[in-house]
Amino acid sequence: MDNIKTLLTTTEGRIGRQQWWIGIVVLIIISILASIIVSIISLGNAAVIAWLGVLINLVLIWPSYCIGIKRRHDRDNDGTDLKILIAGSIILNLLQATGIGASMVDVGGVSYPVPPIWLTVLSVIYGIFAIYMLVQLGFLKGTAGPNTYGPDPLDAAA
Repeated sequence: MDNIKTLLTTTEGRIGRQQWWIGIVVLIIISILASIIVSIISLGNAAVIAWLGVLINLVLIWPSYCIGIKRRHDRDNDGTDLKILIAGSIILNLLQATGIGASMVDVGGVSYPVPPIWLTVLSVIYGIFAIYMLVQLGFLKGTAGPNTYGPDPLDAAA
């Protein structure tokens, strides 16, 4: 994968850890820039920020899926766990944006939404699963040699 566009838009084949990290860094930069723009556009309106955050999440799903699935393929995995991770992200993002069950707490004259305990527990479980996926995608070596999903990306680089 010499091309960042190919890295972020295709699902075929395998990529190594280095390419995955490059893709993640690109997505993080895009996400930060988009969040800054959203903050400026929203003029501090929490509801607008939340829904534009959902929009950012939706826009970044495909590139995230593309790099993630190729990395799971490198570990000879079909990527079901990646699909669960992405679905969980969307669900939590939507729950937080809608404010379902959230109550408002006044702190020094400013009201802040506080999520219900069930959403907090769900977020913690999701966070633990996300750490597991980070280890799988970013730190563990892929299958040596060819596997079900294609040739070893490290052999191709040599």
